[in-house]
Amino acid sequence: MSSPAKKRKLNPGAKQTSAPARGLEYFFAKQRQNASSSNTPSSQESMAQSSQPSDVNGQLTDEELAKKLQAEWDAEVRGTSAQNTPHPPNQNLDAVGADAGPSTLETRTPAEPVASPSPQVPQAVKTTKTLSLSSASATADQITTSLPLDESPLTFEPTKYTPKLQEIWAAEGDDASYALLTRCFVLVNGTQSRIKIVDTLVNSIRLLIEGDPSSLLPAVWLATNAISPPYISMELGLGGAAISKALKQACGLDQRALKALHDKLGDPGDVAFEAKKKQSFTLRRPKPLTIKGVFQSLVKIATAQGQGSGDIKQRFLRIGAVKTTMLIALSRAFLLSKPPGASFPTHNAHDLAKLKKDELAEVWARGEELVKASYARHPDYNDLIPVLLEIGISDELLIRCGLTMHIPLRPMLGSITRDLSEMLTKLQGRDFACEYKYDGQRAQVHCDLNGKVSIFSRHLELMTDKYPDLVALVPKFRGDGVESFIIEGEVVAVDRATGELKNFQTLTNRARKDVAIGAITIDVCLFSFDLMYLNGKSLLDQPFRRRRDLLRSLFVEIPHHFTWVKSLDATSQDSEPVLEFFKSALENKCEGIMVKTLDNLPNLEYHGDEPDQPPEEAPGTTPPPKKTNTNKPKRTKTTTPTPAITAPPPPKTRRKPLLATYEPDKRLDSWLKVKKDYSATSETLDLVPVAGWHGQGRKAQWWSPILLAVRNEETGCLEAVCKCMSGFTDRFYRENRAFYGGSGNGGGGDDGEEEGDEGGEGGGKTNILARKPGFVDYGGPEPDSDVYGGDWAGEGGPRAEFEVSEVFEKEGG
Repeated sequence: MSSPAKKRKLNPGAKQTSAPARGLEYFFAKQRQNASSSNTPSSQESMAQSSQPSDVNGQLTDEELAKKLQAEWDAEVRGTSAQNTPHPPNQNLDAVGADAGPSTLETRTPAEPVASPSPQVPQAVKTTKTLSLSSASATADQITTSLPLDESPLTFEPTKYTPKLQEIWAAEGDDASYALLTRCFVLVNGTQSRIKIVDTLVNSIRLLIEGDPSSLLPAVWLATNAISPPYISMELGLGGAAISKALKQACGLDQRALKALHDKLGDPGDVAFEAKKKQSFTLRRPKPLTIKGVFQSLVKIATAQGQGSGDIKQRFLRIGAVKTTMLIALSRAFLLSKPPGASFPTHNAHDLAKLKKDELAEVWARGEELVKASYARHPDYNDLIPVLLEIGISDELLIRCGLTMHIPLRPMLGSITRDLSEMLTKLQGRDFACEYKYDGQRAQVHCDLNGKVSIFSRHLELMTDKYPDLVALVPKFRGDGVESFIIEGEVVAVDRATGELKNFQTLTNRARKDVAIGAITIDVCLFSFDLMYLNGKSLLDQPFRRRRDLLRSLFVEIPHHFTWVKSLDATSQDSEPVLEFFKSALENKCEGIMVKTLDNLPNLEYHGDEPDQPPEEAPGTTPPPKKTNTNKPKRTKTTTPTPAITAPPPPKTRRKPLLATYEPDKRLDSWLKVKKDYSATSETLDLVPVAGWHGQGRKAQWWSPILLAVRNEETGCLEAVCKCMSGFTDRFYRENRAFYGGSGNGGGGDDGEEEGDEGGEGGGKTNILARKPGFVDYGGPEPDSDVYGGDWAGEGGPRAEFEVSEVFEKEGG
């Protein structure tokens, strides 16, 4: 809407006047002058005249136009939120600061209380209709912002708050306000205690269960930093540049101011919050956000823009509510609360509070296991939340939300083993299978009765379009009697003629979308290793030996297209054959081997979790004498000798028996992976840090990731090898920043006193450059082209020594 001054310029019929345009500042200054003067008949007469139009030609002054607009807005919202919210005290322009937030222009009626600007103001002035700018924060929902959501769920009573919250929500169509979720996020973000995080989520979920069950599903999606399950391609597609541009436009910031905020705060959400304080005033308070409204807006953005092309996906909800934490919170919330009209049983919080710690843990653990197991087999909140609202926590949950065709289950994972001797010790007395660990991409293949095929990645992303050759291959390797199935295997790039395996980098050069079979230049082979579903029945509870036998007997091998992983059955006594098999895996360009328990032996002793034994005394040494107190009389102790045949009690362990079943979304010792890179005796690489990106959130003051390079002796250039971005402590980041980011003449140590390793003249610290040096060979996204930028390292930087396994594990190798 154009301002009154602009409207006068656009109206050619209006009479031009020599008086200057008067804005709101002039009006409020005039109002303060009138308020401070005495209540004389002349002043009352002038105030009465001010309510009449001053321009006989139909042109409105700023004051009259503002009153007219305010009257129209009041008519729109009359009977809704204005009736439910008490008016805050009147504020003049001086009381509204730069960081008071968005403001609204209000009209006071004589019946409403108005704060007197001074004790000398007569009553007649206080009851006069006035216009004022009042902060939107003054009318904020004080009930929601003060909810004790971090209280223990056993003492938190949702019924104390839901009636008042529902009164507030009634103004927005009975939908829960986004302020409730914001309150939850603030509390979660403000603590590192996992117990407090879970308690806060539990209490927030309970308020929604009992107050507005329809808002629970969008709230869970928002809290878990997603708007859809991973196998449905729906992302916001908002890159850092788009978010940066939106913040600059909405809050009136330039690039330099925005970058300064990011360098100070780090997290994009905190940057947006701080930038909001600098936003210009608005004449009308915006409508309160609702949980449903925010979620639906994000879905509209995602469906309108697709996946987008940005390399960096910015997330604004970073509260630590990861998948496991959310599932725990959901299970506990539904054990304590149920929606209106539901009939499933719940626990009484007061009764649970009387239980012992271990007894309470058993109650929680039962519900958590059911919810986690259901989600691992059917990872979609769109299906899980409605069922929980209907039946609560019960065994039926695994049936209603169980293994389903074309919905990927979360894969089972293997534990890391440093070497073969450790693996043989853990699996002592058991039969196990050693399998090649191929250097490819893990794939989960679904096929139903109608022949529809879906292929999912390890992270549950749909990649059917990426492998149309595998889709066309399914009818050929499916044997007689196989109607529907879910198999798991490794997709590896191969030479079709010789069957020679190629590395993972070759596979990454294959297109990801809309791949035509005739245009494929990189051939692949599916090496299958597990069968989880067959002809409408789940095989997850079957031992691995049974699942493997069915896989090999019911499916047809097609050399260099579809086959089984190469394997060797062995026991812990077969150390030599296992070693030879491991060597052959490495010779065939594999990463190592996977070792899997074949049979269920729940009563067999597990050797992988024995407590540390006290160190034995070296031969020929005498233990030091015990100190005695000579002031106390000696006491004679009578002891009963322990028979030599009495065995010591077995050590207590929290480990479960090693079973050969398929456990979705669990990393157990029944599956072990042994890779050359995991070996404690692996070689190291001397790599040079050449660049760093500014971190996010906790790492805002540091560099993460860091680009590492190695020197090419032929060209003299530093060729980029990989990025390191996780697995380091805060102390490492602080020391790294102090070492590389400082300046001085003393050297390269933290305090500038120690000489730098490979330092240049005049000091051992690295120069910080804005552009890539000519001696660095790197073709990826440059730090200075990122939305918030980074830094290049100049000459004189020291080398950094990293283990080979550490470097390449950071890149997901």
